[in-house]
Amino acid sequence: MPFTFQFGGPGSFGGGFNPENFQSGGPNPRPRKPRKPRRAMGSAFSRTLTNLLVTLVFGLAYFYLELPALNLHAEEFYVFVFLLCAVYCVCATLTSGFQGDGSVKGYFHFVRKQCTVPFLTVAALIAVLALGALSSWVVIRAGSYSKLLPIQAGDFTAEVEEISYDQIPMLDADSATQLGTRKLGELADMVSQFEILPTYTQINYQGRPVRVTSLRYGDLIKWFTNRSGGLPAYLIIDMVSQEAEVVRLPEGMKYTVAEHFGRNLYRHLRFNYPTMMFDEPVFEIDEEGTPYWVCSRIVRTIGLFGGTDVKGAVLVNAITGECEYYEQVPNWVDRVYSYDIIMQQYDFYGMYHNGFLNSLFGQRDVTVTTDGWNYIAIDDDVYMYTGVTSVTSDQSNIGFILSNQRTKETKFYPCAGATEQSAQVSAQSRVQQMSYEATFPLLLNIAGQPTYFMSLKGNDGLVKMYAMVNVQQYQLVETGQTLAECENNYRQALAHAGLIAAGEQKPAAGAAQEQEGIVAEIRSAVIGGDTHYYVRMEDSLGYLDFNTAEVPLAVLLNVRDHIRYSFVLEGAEFPAHGIVPATGFEYVDWDN
Repeated sequence: MPFTFQFGGPGSFGGGFNPENFQSGGPNPRPRKPRKPRRAMGSAFSRTLTNLLVTLVFGLAYFYLELPALNLHAEEFYVFVFLLCAVYCVCATLTSGFQGDGSVKGYFHFVRKQCTVPFLTVAALIAVLALGALSSWVVIRAGSYSKLLPIQAGDFTAEVEEISYDQIPMLDADSATQLGTRKLGELADMVSQFEILPTYTQINYQGRPVRVTSLRYGDLIKWFTNRSGGLPAYLIIDMVSQEAEVVRLPEGMKYTVAEHFGRNLYRHLRFNYPTMMFDEPVFEIDEEGTPYWVCSRIVRTIGLFGGTDVKGAVLVNAITGECEYYEQVPNWVDRVYSYDIIMQQYDFYGMYHNGFLNSLFGQRDVTVTTDGWNYIAIDDDVYMYTGVTSVTSDQSNIGFILSNQRTKETKFYPCAGATEQSAQVSAQSRVQQMSYEATFPLLLNIAGQPTYFMSLKGNDGLVKMYAMVNVQQYQLVETGQTLAECENNYRQALAHAGLIAAGEQKPAAGAAQEQEGIVAEIRSAVIGGDTHYYVRMEDSLGYLDFNTAEVPLAVLLNVRDHIRYSFVLEGAEFPAHGIVPATGFEYVDWDN
């Protein structure tokens, strides 16, 4: 029989030692005391009422701060409900006394017994999430994703007309921001209290392409001291004349993204439309200059979480807070669909219109948008432009799309040529000695040729020159100090390259004409280091461009002056809203 050593036997040390009766961790082990069960708080009804009350308070506070959409298509809704269930379970555990046998399994069974409804709710939502994610999975719904953006084929030369100078935006977002900041800095009564909201929106306003934005409070203290009157003004940056204007309001804007509490735009929207999902609001003005926030309604059209699209918009009056939902927005609204939604939907089309497997293997006709976009006004609507390239190569474009930001009407124009980045490099290399930076190109129709148009900016961020690059032959580049000079040079280059007939090119200088009239309006801008005065005469919507380098006396012009002026037409007639180079003027004797 083998020898065994037993503790507690006759003659052993320690007598009847049992390890289970002692706690480790010290020189003198002490017996473990049985844990006393914690007492529950009150009756079962009062505990349930307390749990619900705490959960309700938490839910209201979370909803007020985070503003989740109460919508099964919104991911934040599930986070909200999970948090409510978690808060209720924690409260139920505390108010019920943490009763259990001390093990993890025992506590789990206890919590599940106390929180049956939250457990079932969480389980149901997890099942909904799983089914919703599966029903939105692009692998099995590739065909639906490819149909999000209806695309028509277009003929660029036939459908996109040559636009007049007063419709060509010459500033990018950075240049507009600089002009706006400088303009606000000139206003002593505002610059110390307010800042400019950096999110400019490009719109058509009274037939002109402009960028608009709201002010915001300088800081929290300045919000406290100014909130009663609201934000007193907004900014308009004319994209053609490069003039910044601060529009003062008789009554300040009280519902903006810069507000707090109930007047905060996001909170105002959520309280009025608790179930709607929204894209980022954008600032616009109607034709009378009334400021609005355009809040596009986001919907999910594929399963629960896929196929992000827009269905109408809520228009919020920035002054009064009045809001109304429109499935068909008014015509003055220019931006309902954001560039990222349009580009994402085109990418779905380009990737999956021949099936999901083709996007991975073979990749026949698989295309994507390029890394950039711009806006251009056509027929009083703002269109987003972006190039399209093959997924297997980013060295050249195969075409481009123009998409109406109000209606999402989209056309694809096949046109093999340079990418926008290649065009920028070509334009910059033409003036490399000046170290100018090219803005992201606009796509224009010049003499039937798809043409990239860019502004060239100096180190100070202001526009110094202009450049035009042929899309199909991007080595064909011309520049000019003014837009008219740039276009004339470009047309001559097209004629020399045999791309257009010699008769199609505009002459460098047209026939001079003379008229007389009374000055109604004067604007100014610095272009290429020279000051230009844009003078509108009575009974005219167009402007005369007096370059002070050529007509120094233009600095003396005043509104109501009666002058006889000479000008050069680039077209057959004076454009309704255009800008025409003026060559000189003389005062007319009022007595005559």
